[in-house]
Amino acid sequence: MTRKKQQTDRVELYDTTLRDGAQALNVSFSLPDKLLIAQRLDELGVAYVEGGYPLSNARDAAFFEEARHLGLKHAQVVAFGMTRRKGVRAEKDEGMAALLGAETRTITIVGKTWDLHVRNVLQTTEKENLAMIADSVRFGARQGREVIYDAEHFFDGYAANPEYALKTLLAAQEAGAVCLVLCDTNGGTLPEQVASCIEAVRPHLSVKLGIHTHNDAGLAVANTLAAVRHGVTHVQGTINGIGERCGNADLTTIAANLALKMNTRVLADGGLERLTEVSRYVYELANLVPDDTQPYVGQAAFAHKGGMHVHAVRRVARSYEHVEPDKVGNTRRVLISELSGASGVAEKIGRKLDIAHDKALQRRLLRRLQEYEDLGYVFESAEASFELLCRRELGLYHAFWELGHWRAVALKSARHDVPDTEVIVKLRVNGTPEHRVSDGHGPVDAMANALVRALKPHYPNVAHIRLIDYKVRVINPREATAARVRVTIEFRDEQNHTLFGTVGVSENIIEASWLALADGFEYKLINDEEQARKVPPRAKSPRKRQAGKRATGKRATGKRATGKRSADKRAAT
Repeated sequence: MTRKKQQTDRVELYDTTLRDGAQALNVSFSLPDKLLIAQRLDELGVAYVEGGYPLSNARDAAFFEEARHLGLKHAQVVAFGMTRRKGVRAEKDEGMAALLGAETRTITIVGKTWDLHVRNVLQTTEKENLAMIADSVRFGARQGREVIYDAEHFFDGYAANPEYALKTLLAAQEAGAVCLVLCDTNGGTLPEQVASCIEAVRPHLSVKLGIHTHNDAGLAVANTLAAVRHGVTHVQGTINGIGERCGNADLTTIAANLALKMNTRVLADGGLERLTEVSRYVYELANLVPDDTQPYVGQAAFAHKGGMHVHAVRRVARSYEHVEPDKVGNTRRVLISELSGASGVAEKIGRKLDIAHDKALQRRLLRRLQEYEDLGYVFESAEASFELLCRRELGLYHAFWELGHWRAVALKSARHDVPDTEVIVKLRVNGTPEHRVSDGHGPVDAMANALVRALKPHYPNVAHIRLIDYKVRVINPREATAARVRVTIEFRDEQNHTLFGTVGVSENIIEASWLALADGFEYKLINDEEQARKVPPRAKSPRKRQAGKRATGKRATGKRATGKRSADKRAAT
């Protein structure tokens, strides 16, 4: 295939997240989950959405009923099934009946290619297997269905017996299949093997070729791209590469590579810019922790930490970024740490706090950052806490409340499986005492609820804050029960449609949680206040900065980390 032809062809994406992806460890989609994901995939512009095997469970059967009413614009819903059983006519086979009963325009039938499977798994003859393939495809085609044939274990089968592997493809083609999908089911094939197999069988075939790869050798994406280079125009995979064992080919990576590196049309207009959004949406519904280092869509995909990197990216973005982040709906992140240097501080907070050109202030803030990191703080995922640290140092901070006290109580009784948790918070807000009690799903949730109740009468916008992630890590485990813990919390501001993170460190896990919570609420309030004024903050004069510093306290002391600070050292908590 010439390069020019590659660039003008369209590759259709076939998503099997709802079937193959659901076979991943710890993944189970509800019926509403499956319907919601199908809609998101359609919005991307995926050509096919495989809904599952209608005979396997009631949920998959119900999906096909409900999917008829989704009004999808780009995607065809596909029902998946196997060839007829040995010795049973296709029209009498229960699996074939269920496949047609799904009432999808397109069906996918999987059959055996590897003679090892034919003899030892199906325990039938090579001739009967060919008849099973042909009868099943022909039956589906005669019922008016577009039939896609998945040649399971094709590459292993071709390596073992190339003549028989080709016969299985020809049987499906002659029976009416519109697409033959070559499957690397065990995931152990190398890209050059994929290429040579496709080149060997293509001259014998007249219908569209597809590829379905697994990631057991870490090569699912590479094998898929190799297949496309050698003429394949139908690509199967899952969002985020979830799937059995080591997973399937990741369609987010494949779509981005095909569109941005191989100049191939794969998604609807605007679909590429939604890749990151859809990736995170599927992670959330699957209840999986996102892979930060995932290409294109991961949080670290365009994250820069080293000072030299940050400095270079500020001048020429492509010096350390192979594509522009917004092309796939992602964003550049500058990670703040002792490695980031003054350039990192300038990139992160320079414009917002009006210190973009003040090298002395940038270095001063970097020293302050390093002091905190020595105490166990990490600001890479806690940008809100870093901004508050800078504001205190620059005199651009004021307290929104004074802490009286907080108290957390957990009660476990024989009558209840789950402990009851209650938190009491006593604050003074704008001169008014606020004494609130709340329960929740654990002390952190209860503490957040109590804080909202105390602040809402004075600052109604706090009702828009949601806690969406909470992590704890022991910093110095050798200290055993006296070890410090670091708590990071991720918030969603539903009013401003933003995400931000905070961090707290203490020997007491509840206090560390409180410090991170308080930072989150303060960050929301101080930014809302400035947005309402529409006046950019400016660093105060050195004298005023020192006054602000005395008023808010030196937070980089050991007391900040051990939880022994007095209330007057940080009135806001």
